[in-house]
Amino acid sequence: MHTVVKDIVCGMDVSTDTKFHTLYESENYYFCSEHCLHKFNENPAKYIEVKKWHTQKSQDKTHEHKDVVYTCPMHPEIQQTGPGSCPKCGMALEAMDIVIDDMENEELKDMTKRIKGSAVLALPVFVLAMSADLMPGLLPAWLKMSLVQWIMFVFATPVVVWGGWPFFARGIQSLRTWNLNMFTLISLGVGAAWIYSVTELLFPGIFPPKMQMSNGLVDVYFEAAAVIITLVLLGQVLELRARSQTNTAIQMLLGLAPNTARIVREDGSEEDIPLEYVHVGDVIRIRPGEKIPVDGVVMEGESHIDESMVTGEPIAIKKMKGEKVIGATVNTTGSLLIKAEKVGADTLLSQIIEMVAHAQRSRAPIQKLADVVSGYFVPIVVMIALLA
Repeated sequence: MHTVVKDIVCGMDVSTDTKFHTLYESENYYFCSEHCLHKFNENPAKYIEVKKWHTQKSQDKTHEHKDVVYTCPMHPEIQQTGPGSCPKCGMALEAMDIVIDDMENEELKDMTKRIKGSAVLALPVFVLAMSADLMPGLLPAWLKMSLVQWIMFVFATPVVVWGGWPFFARGIQSLRTWNLNMFTLISLGVGAAWIYSVTELLFPGIFPPKMQMSNGLVDVYFEAAAVIITLVLLGQVLELRARSQTNTAIQMLLGLAPNTARIVREDGSEEDIPLEYVHVGDVIRIRPGEKIPVDGVVMEGESHIDESMVTGEPIAIKKMKGEKVIGATVNTTGSLLIKAEKVGADTLLSQIIEMVAHAQRSRAPIQKLADVVSGYFVPIVVMIALLA
């Protein structure tokens, strides 16, 4: 089976079945063209050092993720090192910098696992409860109401305890900080429904006769607790999945820029260096088929540039001396010399990535209003419940 690897010279994706490959120090290297193969053979050590530099940089970024500051979009004053949930609204915090780590994917995997298990268990509870209330004649004669309640208890308890554990944790946190939110209501409502139902199941005789049915049992609310937890889990999964898709889009954008740039020195010599070492004013050679590393202006040469990643235009645009080029676009035919005008965070690609990341961290104004209303709504509901 053939796999896709990176051309160590130009950074382009290349299949391992390419005819341009070589063996160096017991390791195979694959190239997109004879030109890249020839450049590698001229000075293998230089390109291997660049590869090691990027590998080390990637490892350093992985360690840096632990020190990233996270904040709540709705409450910017909430900041902490590392991911977590907001102590005020209970929602997941967002990184203040552009960071792609695996914590969010792990949370999505965890929530997906919880909703799958909860949905499987909650469905029979819901069907049994609705059948017993609306269509008791459909239940078989041997399925007594007491057995129905015990079945609902067995199925609903894992949903409440295991599936709803993240919401109970956030609800407890909201009570500790006295920042009441919707997770406060969820944990209180579901917890009260489950505890009440378990008490009725085990000790039905302690309830007033008016609350008891003809068979001496009392109505239980296992189905309400299980369904509520499942629906809230669904909302969490949808939100995390949307955020994960945004992260994937950011990763794709980050992968558009090449890893290296070919600098032309004042003495006419050329050298491939890591993109991070390129400065404003540097002269860069762009060969046919290569990506433009930074935003700049053409100093010499003529070519057609594929700018579809920015404009969506499928036809390559002709570029001549004096015209501007955009980083991460692809040079198709001729050779160019460009002068770097914007590098690093100032490039158009970096600004696009920042806008996407900012949109991910943002929340709609209506969500801010919902949080404000919850601050009043929750204690009012709790007070009415206590009075009742």
